[in-house]
Amino acid sequence: METAGNGRAAQSNRGLGGGNISSSSFRLRSPSLNKVRLRRIFDIFDKNNDGMITLDELGQALGLLGLNTDMSELESMIQSHIKPGNAGLTYKDFEDLHVSLNNVFFGLDEGVDEEAQDESDLSEAFKVFDEDGDGYISARELQVVLGKLGLQEGGEIDRVEQMISSVDSNHDGRVDFFEFKNMMRCVTIPSS
Repeated sequence: METAGNGRAAQSNRGLGGGNISSSSFRLRSPSLNKVRLRRIFDIFDKNNDGMITLDELGQALGLLGLNTDMSELESMIQSHIKPGNAGLTYKDFEDLHVSLNNVFFGLDEGVDEEAQDESDLSEAFKVFDEDGDGYISARELQVVLGKLGLQEGGEIDRVEQMISSVDSNHDGRVDFFEFKNMMRCVTIPSS
């Protein structure tokens, strides 16, 4: 049985992505990687660093990622997660929204091999950066993705090259999937 909230989320899915999400690779199952990724996403969306994502900030971020957003659908989808008196979503609200959307779109999977799913999630993330599909992330590819996200590093090739060299264990000037996995597994979130 579909509730009103689930119907809105399903409609928003079509509005945001232009089609139904059929791949479970978008579902972040590893608790530690999930927290890292979700916090990074929140920080990217929170353009003015006030600890809150407003409807406008969320709409702008989705637009930068190439997702068509109907602001009224977006507002109806997130409004129930914004606490009274707040101008937007706090990180906790954003986390709750993520869990809610995850359950609506993907349901709860029993017996999922978490290690295999983590590998699949990392592979999908790697493909976002490896734009030419050659199996490596170059400084230029990383710069393009950072630029699309509106991050300052997107305009600074020297900083991007430093980011690459900091995880480039074989010193070939690029990041392969093995190096990417090691980097993602070593990332920690500072406590706030």
